Amino acid sequence: MKAMRPEDRLAAAWPVACGSAMAAHGEVMGYEDGVVRVVVSDKEWMQQMRSMSAVLARELSKIAGVAVSGIHFEVKVQGARY
Repeated sequence: MKAMRPEDRLAAAWPVACGSAMAAHGEVMGYEDGVVRVVVSDKEWMQQMRSMSAVLARELSKIAGVAVSGIHFEVKVQGARY
């Protein structure tokens, strides 16, 4: 994984960090200045992920080997291309 871009490493680490059920409802879409951008399927899942953001940030950092200072969650806009 070391040869991959940080964003790709974080995306690969996402299902491991949060589990397959949660991972199915969110996707790592960006990484800048230590903040991971995650697009979430709906508001209910976003609330769940926000409540676990400190744990998710710590796990993503540990698994991906990338410094994570926070996670920005946003609900996916239907029909939007990311």
